[in-house]
Parts: sequence; structure tokens; C-alpha cells
Amino acid sequence: MAEIQTQKKKRDSITVVLWALYLLFIAAGIVIIGRILYIKYFWTPDPAIVHYISPHDVKATLEPTRGSILARDGRLLAMSTPMYQVFMDCTVQKEAFEKEKQRILEYNRKALAKGKPVKEVRDREGEWMSKAAALSAGLAEIYGGTAKDWLTLIRTNREKGGKYVKIGGRIGHETLQKVRKLPLFEEGQFKSGMQWEKYDTRQYPYGNLASRTIGYVKSNTKTPVSLGIEGKYNYELHGQEGYEWMKLTDKHKLIHNWDSSFVKPVDGRNVRTTLDVDIQDIADQALRRQIEANMEIEGGCVVVMDVETGAIRAMVNLLRDTTSGRLYETLNMAVGRAGEPGSVFKTTTLMSLLEDGKVTLETTIPTNHGDVKGFNRDDHIVDYERENKTNRISVLHGFEISSNYVFRRLAIDHYGQNPKQMMDKLYLYKLGEAFDFDLDGMATPSLPSPDSPLWSGTDLGSVAIGYSVAETPLHIVTFYNAIAGKGRMMKPYLVESIEENGTIYKKRGPSILNGSICSRATADTLTRALRRVTEEGTGKRMLSGAKCAIAGKTGTARIVLDPKKVKRSGPYEDIYGRRQYQATFVGFFPADAPKYSAIVVIYSNLSRKIFYGGTMPAKTFREIVDKIYALDPEGGQTLYANGQMPKWEQPEEVKKP
Repeated sequence: MAEIQTQKKKRDSITVVLWALYLLFIAAGIVIIGRILYIKYFWTPDPAIVHYISPHDVKATLEPTRGSILARDGRLLAMSTPMYQVFMDCTVQKEAFEKEKQRILEYNRKALAKGKPVKEVRDREGEWMSKAAALSAGLAEIYGGTAKDWLTLIRTNREKGGKYVKIGGRIGHETLQKVRKLPLFEEGQFKSGMQWEKYDTRQYPYGNLASRTIGYVKSNTKTPVSLGIEGKYNYELHGQEGYEWMKLTDKHKLIHNWDSSFVKPVDGRNVRTTLDVDIQDIADQALRRQIEANMEIEGGCVVVMDVETGAIRAMVNLLRDTTSGRLYETLNMAVGRAGEPGSVFKTTTLMSLLEDGKVTLETTIPTNHGDVKGFNRDDHIVDYERENKTNRISVLHGFEISSNYVFRRLAIDHYGQNPKQMMDKLYLYKLGEAFDFDLDGMATPSLPSPDSPLWSGTDLGSVAIGYSVAETPLHIVTFYNAIAGKGRMMKPYLVESIEENGTIYKKRGPSILNGSICSRATADTLTRALRRVTEEGTGKRMLSGAKCAIAGKTGTARIVLDPKKVKRSGPYEDIYGRRQYQATFVGFFPADAPKYSAIVVIYSNLSRKIFYGGTMPAKTFREIVDKIYALDPEGGQTLYANGQMPKWEQPEEVKKP
């Protein structure tokens, strides 16, 4: 009986314990459920803690593809191209090979102890290096260098733990595909360690041709730089950035967050220029041929313009590097360098005199031994008097020999009482303003004003021959282009249109600066005078025998020097007696039916020599004319129309009976 009671007490105590546990679990469950409900509906985490433990979304900018710059015929002058840089993890699989080797060696040790067969120990590392040797031979063929050097690079970095070794320079997509097919690399990233990064780069198919005109944009430097067409039309070329939100994975890699917004980038538009690649190359090579070997030449520029529209077909700017002595397109002298143009400015004086009815080309004036009050004697007039035994000279002959005396005397005689009349004409010719242009950095021309207290009694005579003024080569050629255009002055321009997806988004094209700077009769008279310069005058030596008739003018001007380096006697000569010159030839061709106008300006370094417009500039101009004429189909048609082909007869020995 006592035993039964003992067992009953044990059962009762167990029941109590079980009930207690049961009630405890129920209470715990209620607390947990309550806690869950509280966390779900009422509790908010500390924002500071959330910031550190939660993955962050990152806003990534999507760069658009930059638009291309095109020549007039659609050939690419500048384009954006993806380039690739290959890298190599030289340590790939090395650790795995070693572990595999040790595992097999351990297995073989145990197998030998138990009398079991052993496994083959492969030289996986040696096999990998053999493939690396074959890879090195392929890299040598693609990137250059020797296979031995490439293999040494790979082996050295494999020993040192190089995980991101640069392989050669950047390559295009086609070359990348060749690299990917090389031995070892063809096995993929995880076996070969090959990887690459993509870069959008700016490519120039014609190298440095017109590089200063095309320009560039550098926004990733401390001081952003934008030059040329790339800079002026950066907004159109650049396009609009897009963006996407990226999130961080558990492996700390950024991937696209598809739950967030995404804005696709808008690619840039193309800019079609007026440049003709063939004419640009002709002008570039012609100028280089004349000045490259002559270290006394600082540099030079060429502009070739379409007479009818004002479209610039070539713009060359070559400046000598002071260290290497080589010529580079580093400064746009045609647009940004204003200086005293010299005798090419005499044509403006002659135009004014003709328009105002003050002279004709046949008008004669006294030679007066070449003396004009306030100026140095013109010794060429003294020679003229002696050779021709006369004391009078015609306006045409004075222009032909580029006499300073003749044009000083004409300006003073006819405008001395009212110099403003002549100076106003120069503003009419647009020689006193920096008009809007397709490139930034145009230098502002300078003309003295008779209303200024700085105006002196010699200014009028100086202006008449191209001194006391400052003009850019582009202003001068624009003026001569107007003569070729029978008095209509076209605005020079470089950009034909802005294009989007193969269609014209914005049309630019020809515009007029001045509908009539002179009458047609005056333009014809000036053309006759300019032809005499090339046929009988200062341009004859270099231009005689050109493939077509040329109308143009030579000019030789001294360059104003740094005031700290000059003699007290004047601004043109340094303390060692050296001078700098700006030598120019400007004109148009064919003279009878002008299609192109052009200017060649050459700048000298300090020298005791004189550099004339009738020498290197005229010779450069001649080469440009001859080669453009040979290229131009219309030139060929003209040649056939004017030439007479001999009648062909079949030779006697092959005539049929």
C-alpha cells in the first residue's frame, strides 16, 4: 500500500511539473507573439543604426556616346570609339594547383602504407606555364615585344602575387577578340585570369590634320579646357547623361537595382563641318614643305575659303615647338593672332580710292624721289625713276611693285583733310570688328580712330600700307574673298549642320556679312590689278606658270616686339638688330571665275634676314593652287574644253586592207 502511495505522489509531482512547463511555454509564446506584433506594427529602429547595417543604393551616372565631327563629305574627323585595356590575374589557380598536389601526395602516402595503388601526380602548374608560354608568343605578335619578355612578366607576377597586371595598351574591339582567342586566354577568366575594362575614347582618323581646328575638351583636369569645334559645340556633341541606381550585393559588388528608377542617356549629335579633307591635306603638306626645315620660321597658317559661300575648306595652323623643333597644331593663328598685315592691306586703300572715284588704275602721280613728309624714303621709286627716266608713276604700277610711297601719297592727298572718310570704309569692309565665328578665341582687329587724341599725323599714311592696324589672317582673306565675289562679303564659317540620327537637326550654312562692300566694277578693276601683281609684279617669280590664273597680293610686315627687348628707336628691332616678320600672300583662283580664295601667312623668329610675302608664302600658295586644280573635276573639264586633242589615226601596219 505504501509503495502505491509513493508512486502516486511521483505521478502527481510529474504532472505539476508538466503543467508548469506547459504554462511557461504558453506564456513565452504569448510574449513572443506579442513581441512580433509590436516589432511589426509599433517598433521603429534607430535611424543611425539602420544607416550602418542596411545596404545603400548608389546613383551611377550613365555617360552618353559623344557625337562625331564630320568633314563636308561625311568622312570622320573625330569619333568616339570604345577601347579596351586587358589585365591579367597571374596568380589564378596557383593555390588550387598546390592544394590538389598536396592532397594527392597525402592520399598516395596513405595508399602506400595500405598497399593500395597510388594516383598520378600531374604537374598542373607546369601545364599552366606551358600555356602561358604559348600565350606570350601571341601577345608578342599583337602588342609587340618578345615572347620571352611577356613570359617573364607573367612568371614574375605569378611568383610575386600580381593579381591585376596590365597587358599592353588600349586596343579596339577587333583586337580584343584576337587577344581572347590566344592560348590560355581562350579558357576564360577563371582559368586564365584574363579580364578587361572598357573605355570610351576620342579617335581622330586623320591624326593631327586640322587638329587645332577640330580641338578637344578636357573636363577631368583641374582647369577644364575646351578648344576648337569640340569646345564650341560641346553641348551638341556631348549629349545628356542618364543615371541608374545600383545596390551592393553580399559579395560587395554593385548591381543594377531594378526596383529603382532608370534614365537612359541621350547620345550626342554629330557636327558636319565645311572642311575638305583633301584640300586640308594639300594645304598642310604645302606649308610643311616650305617651313619645316627652316628653323628661322616660327610657324605659319593657311586658310582656304569657298568664294561663293564663305565655307572654309581648309584651316592649317603650324607652330614650331621650341624644344623639339617640330611643327604642331597648337595655336590657331588664323583666328587668334592679329598683327600688322603689311602690303596686303594696300588693296583696301585702293578699293576706297576707286569707290570714291578719286583715281583709276591709269591715274599717275609725281614720283617725288619717293619722299613723303614724315616717312622714310621709298628707294624703289628712286630706282624706278632712274630705270624709266620719268618722274611720274601710275597707280597700277605702284600697286604692281607694292610701292609704299604711292599708297601713302594717295591716302594723304585724297583723305588727308578727312581721314575719317577712309577709316569708315575699313569698318564697312568688316576690318574693325570680331564677328561671330564657329571657333572661340577670335582676336579683335584694331584700327586707329581720327577722333582719338592718340591719332597722329602719320597714322593715315601708315594705315594705307598696312601698319598701325592689327588684323587676323581670317579677316584679310574674308576681304579678298569679297573681291572675288564681286563685292559681296560672305561670312566665313566652319559648321554646315548639326545632325541627329542621320538627319539634319539644325542647318547652318552661308550668311552675308555685307551685301556690297564695293561695286562690281570696282571688284573687276581690283581683280585686274591683283592679276598684274602675280603676272608682272612682286608675285611673278613664284606664281608664274601656275595651272590657272591667280589674282593676289604679297605682303611683308615687321612684327612689334616685346617693349623690354627693343631698341629705343622703334618697336620692331631688338638690341641685337634682329627683327621678326609676318610674310603673307593672299588671293583667289581661278582669277577669271574665282572658286577659292586663300591666304598663307608665315611668321619668322628673330632674325637679321627679311622674309618676303613673295617667297615662301607665294610658293606655298602656288602648290595649293596647282594641287586643288588637279583635284577639282571642274578644273579638268575646263582643261578639256580649252585644249585641242590631236586627231588619232590607226598606224599603217595594223590598218585593215
